[in-house]
Amino acid sequence: MSTNGAIEDCIDSAAETVGAVWPLHSFVTANPLAGFEDQPFHEAVGEVEALLGADGYPEPSVFRRAYEDGRIDTEALEANLAAHDYETDPEASLDAMDESTTDSMLPETEAVDTVLSKWLAAFLDEGRAAWPMPNREAGFYDAFRNVAARDGEIPNSDAIADLPDDPREAIRDALAAHPTDEWRDIFEAQLAALPGWTGLLKQRAADEGVWQSAYPITLTGYLAARLAMVEAFDATLAPEEAVEPDKSVPRGECWLGAWEDSYRDELVGPITDASESLGETDEERPDAQLVFCIDTRSEIIRRRVEATGTYETNGYAGFFGIPMQYSGYNSSVSVDACPPIVDAQHYVTEEPTDGENEESYDRWQALLDTGKTALKGLRSNAATAFSFVESTGVGYAGALAARTLVPGRVRGLLGAAGDRTPDDHTHCAPTLDHDSDAGHDLPQGLTLDERVEYAATAFELMGIEAFGRLFVFTGHASETANNPFDSSLDCGACAGNPGGPSARVLATICNDEAVRERLAERGIDVPDDTVFLAGQHNTTTDDIDLYAGDVPESHAADLAQLRDDLETARATAAAERAGDMGAATSNGVAETDRRAGDWAETRPEWGLAGNAGFVIGPRELTDGLDLDGRAFLHSYDWRTDTDGDALEAIIGGPMVVTQWINTQYYFATVDNAVFGSGSKITHNPVGNVGVYQGNGGDIMTGLPLQSLTAADDEPYHQPLRLSTVIHAPVERVTEILRDNEAVAELLDNDWLSLTVVDPLQDHAAFEYESDFEWTLLSADESVPEQMPTPAAADD
Repeated sequence: MSTNGAIEDCIDSAAETVGAVWPLHSFVTANPLAGFEDQPFHEAVGEVEALLGADGYPEPSVFRRAYEDGRIDTEALEANLAAHDYETDPEASLDAMDESTTDSMLPETEAVDTVLSKWLAAFLDEGRAAWPMPNREAGFYDAFRNVAARDGEIPNSDAIADLPDDPREAIRDALAAHPTDEWRDIFEAQLAALPGWTGLLKQRAADEGVWQSAYPITLTGYLAARLAMVEAFDATLAPEEAVEPDKSVPRGECWLGAWEDSYRDELVGPITDASESLGETDEERPDAQLVFCIDTRSEIIRRRVEATGTYETNGYAGFFGIPMQYSGYNSSVSVDACPPIVDAQHYVTEEPTDGENEESYDRWQALLDTGKTALKGLRSNAATAFSFVESTGVGYAGALAARTLVPGRVRGLLGAAGDRTPDDHTHCAPTLDHDSDAGHDLPQGLTLDERVEYAATAFELMGIEAFGRLFVFTGHASETANNPFDSSLDCGACAGNPGGPSARVLATICNDEAVRERLAERGIDVPDDTVFLAGQHNTTTDDIDLYAGDVPESHAADLAQLRDDLETARATAAAERAGDMGAATSNGVAETDRRAGDWAETRPEWGLAGNAGFVIGPRELTDGLDLDGRAFLHSYDWRTDTDGDALEAIIGGPMVVTQWINTQYYFATVDNAVFGSGSKITHNPVGNVGVYQGNGGDIMTGLPLQSLTAADDEPYHQPLRLSTVIHAPVERVTEILRDNEAVAELLDNDWLSLTVVDPLQDHAAFEYESDFEWTLLSADESVPEQMPTPAAADD
């Protein structure tokens, strides 16, 4: 391999230490320790603690509170402690745990970080800066060399301007005094010095999106610039000599495992009981069926909807299986409305449904755009700014006072005005006609075969065989004011974007007569009187907006009843959410409306805080349970999945994504300073890509404190790893894990847990141990306590 190739490989290896960071406008909740998932959890945590000085387990005070509240079973705790030769007395164990933070082994590079952060912010800006950094189209390395000569903060800046044209040559020169076997440690330390910026540029380079195409940046170019700055400031280049990490299981792992065991017992027991009674009641045709995202926030509204009438709800990944890049009508921006682990395959836009609508819609949008442009010009133009403020100050003061004092009323007035103006949902529809030569990077629309496949996959993965008169695909989005982290509250399966467009696409597909004819050929018989429509669940207010423009008059009464019942469900769900946020439950709708419109509200909703479980199985397993909005729910029926393909798709897709979400919430809770973003009160948004704490430095990488804690030192989110429960034959699950090494590795290394309730073995529950072996939790005594599956026994 060439020297240049060896440098690139070494950099890529070192960069695994830093988790990918997505721009703030499309926040993705990913595991910040994703590069360590090939190690056991406790070893990965130990390594990161040594490198970054981070905490990888909750503090003893958090464990103590959970134990005193009865969330940690004493027997489970004592068994875990004894298994690793620790004292079994809980108080003695807590006293022995060290709450101090490990010192970081990273070199001291504060001056380097300060200057580099300034230029990274300028280069990586995504449309926020009025005066963009010059020469960005040449790439970061060349642009930085160009501006460095004019930066008075950089000592001997001419030396940086004179760096070699090839950044790899600059790296070789900077490390000439160090043997090559030290280079990886140096790269790792320098990349980890600014993990936020490094994670962002790492993700941007890998994504190869429009901003990267226009203004390219690479890890190699960044490191070359960084190493030159280290020399200019005479900063420390190499990290301190690493101390061999202790690979023994720490007390924190024992406590965490006992906490998770206690939660899992509460989840698995009722599911096992429900499994025994599946299919005992006759199924009547539901008044309507609603498919929600598997998001934990859907669990609350699903319970409430089902309580209002004969409704059936199901769970499915919120992009509804359509891997698309979406652009609204006349929008200059497109987004990948699918999970980060899935590549977009189709370009879908929206068009007005008729010419008259198109004309009125265009006039309205042109008027809005003109007004916004004029207002921005008046504000920013030196000749008009002062006179503009003087002439409009009183009006602005009144508007500010109203939004501050009565935000709920202002939101209501704005909503009423919006109802009387054209919008995308009432005047536009997704265009699905296939065109492979439409001038986009992806084919526009979908072929008939693709439409049939996406529709069939949705019904097969959920195990749906019967259909009501109304069938609603319900995406979700949040509603907040003045919140840089608003995308973190939108649909994670849509890469931090609203799920409504994806729901509309699948509803349009399923209403296509040609698609329904082909579905019938595959054994999926959709009645003639079934009408598909889309909706969007506002997770902040629990309002569900139905996109019902194409619902025929024959279904008007069904639609009216559904809307009435959704309002009833909203009232009870909003009261529950208000109570969770410490507010009065007497008028939950008013409280959640206020939070949605209050620009001073730091916690408009809890998001996915509290997530701890993932249930894959029929809704009948959980429809009688109050899961407190803590479980992801994916509909699945093993009886309709004869070859196991549907379950394999769920295990390899949604199960991985939920583990990402869970670990993001876990690590941001246990050490918010390193893995989160601190308090929203002191956030400073930068470049439309991230936030600072203060006026500069590294961008913060994860969730803010207000998304995780009820008060100082009082976490609302219980930091537990994900407990997954699958209702299916354990042998089938084992076969799937054998074919999916990455998922099996996550389980073997304790990044999440898996319990299978096997309907073929007297509904017994089996807990995955490692290497495809299971431990029986409950069932017929003739089943051994620990058993390899039949497939494993044949190896």
